[in-house]
Amino acid sequence: MKAVQIAQYGDVGVLTVTADAPKPGAGEGKVLVEVRAASVNPVDTMIRSGAYAKMAPLSLPATLGTDMAGVVAEAGAGVTDLRKGDKVFGMASLLAGASGAFAQFVSVPAGLIARAPAGLDFADAAALPLTAVSALEVIDEKMKVGKGHKILIHGGAGGIGTIAVQLAKHRGAFVATTALAEAVSYVKGLGADTVIDFQKEAFEKVLSGYDFVFDTVAGETYRKSFDVLTRGGTIVSMLEQPNADLAARHGVTALLQMTQVNTSRLNAVAELVAKGVIKVHVERVYPADQVKEAFLARESGKVRGKVVLSF
Repeated sequence: MKAVQIAQYGDVGVLTVTADAPKPGAGEGKVLVEVRAASVNPVDTMIRSGAYAKMAPLSLPATLGTDMAGVVAEAGAGVTDLRKGDKVFGMASLLAGASGAFAQFVSVPAGLIARAPAGLDFADAAALPLTAVSALEVIDEKMKVGKGHKILIHGGAGGIGTIAVQLAKHRGAFVATTALAEAVSYVKGLGADTVIDFQKEAFEKVLSGYDFVFDTVAGETYRKSFDVLTRGGTIVSMLEQPNADLAARHGVTALLQMTQVNTSRLNAVAELVAKGVIKVHVERVYPADQVKEAFLARESGKVRGKVVLSF
C-alpha cells in the first residue's frame, strides 16, 4: 500500500512516499480503516524532525500522520460499535498505538475514532480531530468559558484557532485573537470581536483584563500573554510548559494542554458540527504524492485552517 514514511529524522527532505508499505491488520480492539484523507498537524512536523525522539523513539522506517478520515474496512475482535462501511474520523498516530494516518490503510484502536460528522466530506472530517478536540478540551473543560468572559486566542486563523474562536464565541465570550493582516477578515468571519495584527500592534499593550488566554504560538507571545490576564485568570498553552514564576507574579493559573482524543470527545465534536456551532476550513488538499509541499505550506505559518492529504 502507499504510505508516507521517514527512514530518519529531519526536514521535509526525509519524507518519502512508499508504494509497497505492508498493509496492517485490524487486530483485537482495533479497526482497519481505508484512509481517504489525512490532515497535516504541527505535531507531525515535530515527530518528523525528531523533537520527540528521546521521549518516544520510532522504529524506523515509520509511517507518519495523526488525523484521518475514511471508511471501516474491517472491525477487529471485541469491536462492537463500528462495522464495515462506516465513515469514521479520528487519531491514528503511531504514538497513540495506531499504525500511522498517512497511508492507504491504518490500524487504529477503536477508542480513538468515531463516526464522522454527517454531511462532511473526507477532507473536512480529517481536518477536525486534533484541532477540534484541543479546542473543546481547553474552552469547555479546562477554562469553562461562558457568557461574560473575555478570552484571547493566539493564532486565530490556524487549525486550532479556527475552531476555538467559533466555540468560545458560541459559549458567550468576548473573543480577541491575533493574526496576520491578510487573515483579519477571516477571523472576524469566525466571530472574533477584536483582531490584533501582531506584526503591527503589541497585543499586550492594547489588551487587558482578560479571563483566559489560549496560546497556540509559544515563545515571547506566551510570556507576554500574562500581562493581559486579570488576577485569577488562566492561560493554557499548546506548546509551553507552565511558567510558574510568571503565574505566581500575576496571580494566574498556567497549564499545558496535552490533547487526549477519544470516541466521546469526537462524538461531541460531531454534535457541534451538526448543530452548526463550528465549521472546519481546509485551505488546500494535496495528493499524497505532494506531501513535501503540504508540509511546507503548513509550516509557512500562512495557512488558514488546515492542509489535507488525499489518499
